[in-house]
Formats: sequence, structure tokens, C-alpha cells
Amino acid sequence: MTTFRRRDFLKFGTGAVASCIMGHPAASMAASPEKRPNILFLMTDQHRGDCLGCDGNDVINTPNLDRLAREGARFNKAYSAVPSCTPARSGLLTGLSPWHHGMLGYGRVASHFPVELPREMRNAGYDTLGIGKMHWYPQRNLHGFHRTILDESGRTESSYFESDYRIWFRENGPKGMEYNATGIGWNDYRAEPYVPPEELHPTVWTAQNAIDYIESYNREEPFFLKVSFARPHSPYDPPERFMEAYREDDMPPPHVGDWCGRYEPRSGDDYSIWHGDLGVEQARRSRRGYYGSVSFIDEQVGRIIDALEKRGALDNTFILFTADHGDMLGDHHMWRKTYAYEASARIPFLVRPPKGMFESARGSVYGNPVELRDILPTFLEVAGKPAPVDIDGRSILGLFRGESAWREYIDFEHDECYGPLNHWNALTDGRWKYVYHSRTGEEQLFDLREDPGELHDLAKDGSSRGMVREWRGNMIDHLSERGEPFVVAGDLGVRDRRMLYSPNYPWDSGVAM
Repeated sequence: MTTFRRRDFLKFGTGAVASCIMGHPAASMAASPEKRPNILFLMTDQHRGDCLGCDGNDVINTPNLDRLAREGARFNKAYSAVPSCTPARSGLLTGLSPWHHGMLGYGRVASHFPVELPREMRNAGYDTLGIGKMHWYPQRNLHGFHRTILDESGRTESSYFESDYRIWFRENGPKGMEYNATGIGWNDYRAEPYVPPEELHPTVWTAQNAIDYIESYNREEPFFLKVSFARPHSPYDPPERFMEAYREDDMPPPHVGDWCGRYEPRSGDDYSIWHGDLGVEQARRSRRGYYGSVSFIDEQVGRIIDALEKRGALDNTFILFTADHGDMLGDHHMWRKTYAYEASARIPFLVRPPKGMFESARGSVYGNPVELRDILPTFLEVAGKPAPVDIDGRSILGLFRGESAWREYIDFEHDECYGPLNHWNALTDGRWKYVYHSRTGEEQLFDLREDPGELHDLAKDGSSRGMVREWRGNMIDHLSERGEPFVVAGDLGVRDRRMLYSPNYPWDSGVAM
């Protein structure tokens, strides 16, 4: 087991946080009753909604995230409207649905939107810092943050860009060792223990920068701190002690539906396939590394919470934990993300209010369909500021107040990715899920209450025709504002062309493709 002391880590430190904060640490960050709360926004990448102990997973070990659920609330029907990295982050950034922010699939986040979460928080009087993976373009774009400290994994979208983490690793890692010395690719299904010393892992680096910021913070204004981990997105490379914490035999086997035979053949010969039956043994090994990565993040989240407690700030900090999308991990013979199915589209969503705020909600589980677009208006309400009227998201604080009016269902979709058959629109109310495959006109319907693994496609069951017809009508209503080719002569259109960006994408923002 690798251990390290904080002074050992700081010996390697970037100095990034120190350059962000002026003055000396105060003895306590405890707030006066009238002071607005700090906001800590914790985010993971490619984190399945069922990979939390508090979600009913009795194999995975996530005590610190479970604590957030126990001391706050869990939303068990939270989704990512476009379940891949950049469009999901556009919805988070803007509070908008896919059609309105303009990204219908995996492309580049526009360099500027009329409303952006970090800028709104900055304008609300918060000190704003983003740490970890932002996945924006250009990569040093702040979108309103006062500062960002970046780990962009292996992404270098400009010749001059190098992430803060890679600079730090090069300066402090073993001589001659590369940051990716474990040798697993960014979309790889393999899992191996992290090769460099544990304290050099980006999961530790991200958490430590957040801890340094919290320990050094002494401003009068509250902070808005986004901590965005690059894992459990592949590579599945936790430290060896976290690989050893799980046995492959204990890993749940993949769900295999009665409808997914077309995805059984392997889509390629490399390790970054998007579909293929690799066998239960490989799926369990991948999950072992993935579960280890989640537990490693959980440990680092615990360190961040401890830092808040030591500063006397935990009771005056609003904490929200979520992810951009999930990971199929072999379910239905699929890998990676961009699919309508639960493993790809459903995400963790935990909210822990400060002391004295919504005490009655603590320990509750909400089944209302929520989405990343709801985070911007939620944070603005916490900050005491009204949300812009022309966004699609809604503050989840209304649910804490017992307001009964909420959306009937949430929409999600993805433009063609990996192959032409992966191009779809979907709706769910948390009980029923309707999927429309735009290339072929094929429909799917799942009863998530009775069949959470989506093993049986009810659209092929004659007794469910009425329910399929009802949800097809809901989809027509949802897509009607788009017109052709989405809705043609009052019915769903078959679309044989891609549309990566909607007409609402802000091309005048300066983004270049």
C-alpha cells in the first residue's frame, strides 16, 4: 500500500493554488448566519449512476459519497442529455437542453454562450476556481472562472497547450517516466494498476489542489469551487491497493438484453472498440479497474470534505456531486458511452445542503427526472440570484421545498457516433424509457421499474403497443419545434444524415472547426 504525507506532496506542488490566493489562512471559515454559503461542485467523468453504494450497489465501496447522500439527498433518476463529454459539459455550462445550446453530439464546446455557469457565479459575487478536467475549446478558455488549474488527460487541441497536471508530472515524476506510463489508452477497455507512484496520479493531484485552495482561503466572499476528476473514465488505472480491494469474481456480470445481438461482433481489432462480446471474464476485469477508480476518487472526496471540516466550513458549504455521463462496461455488448441505455445515460446526482438548509430533505431519495441543465439554476438560487428566464434547467431546490410541479420526462439524444446505427433520441420519466433510432425508425421501450437492466424491449411486445404509441406521441411533441427532418407530416422522421450542431449553436462565438 502506497501512502504519502501532505508535506511530501507539497514538496512536489505546482504552486498553482498559492498563486491564486492572497494573504494567509484564516483560523476558521465558519460563516455568520447571513453569509451566503460556499458552493463545492464535485464532478467525475464517465461515472455510471449505479456505481455508488448508496444506489444499492453492494459491491462497490464509496463511504464518502454515501455520506453525502446520507447527509443530503440522492436523485436516482438523473441523466445526461447528450451522454458524451463535450455536449454534456455544454448543458452543464449553459443550463440549456441540447437543441438550445446547439450540441447534439460529440464536438467542440463553443467558446462563448450568452449564459455560462462560472460567469454567473462570478457575477453573483463568488470567487470562482475550476480544477481538473474542463474539456473546453480553447482549452484555456475560462468561461467566467477567475482561474482554472487543468488536467485535460491526453488532450492537446492546440499546439501551444500543455495541461497543468502534465507540467507538474514532468517536473516531479521519476526521471524519464511519462505521465501515461501505465500504457492504457483513453478509451481502452483494459484495466491495470497505476505504474507511477500513487501520489502522482491525477486523481490525487486534482484533490490536493482543491485541498490547498480550501486550506488557504481567506477572502470575504464565498467561493464557487469546481473539482472535476478525469476518472473513472478510462484508463481504468487505480493504484494497486484499489485493484486488490476487489475480486473479479465479485464483479457483476454485464446486462445482456434480448435485443442486442447486433452488437455482439467486435467493432475493431484494437482495445478501444465500441461494441463486442468480449466475454464475462473481460467485462469483470474491466469493472474491477473501474470500481477501483471510483473508490480511489471516493477516498479523495473524503480528504476534501475533511479539509472543509477542519476549516469550519462544511456546515456553510453547499455540495453537489455528479458526472457528465456513464460507461457501458460491456452491458449489451457495448463499451464507452454515447448510448441511450442506463449505464451510459444515467449519472450520480447527490446534493448536501449546508446546515440549517432543507433539513427535512436529508437522507431522502428523489425519483424526479433531473439533468445537468438543472445545476446552473440550482447554484444561482443557492447564491440568492434569479436564474435567467430563457434557460431550460430548473432549480432542484423546489423539490426540497415540496413543490409538486416538475417536468413529466427528460429528453436525451446523441448524434451519430462510432457508427451509423448509433444515432437516437430518447425520453424517460424514470419509469418508462422510449428510444427512437433515427436512421431506421426503430423504437424501443423499457420498463425501468420492472426491468432496470433493460433486458426486454417492450416495443417488440404486442401487448405494449398502446404505451409505445403514447411515448411516440411524447417524442413528436418534444421534437416538434425542430421541424423537418425530425418531424415530418406530424410523425417522427427517419433521418439519414447527421446533425452535430443545431441552428442554435453560437458559431459567432469564434470557435473554429
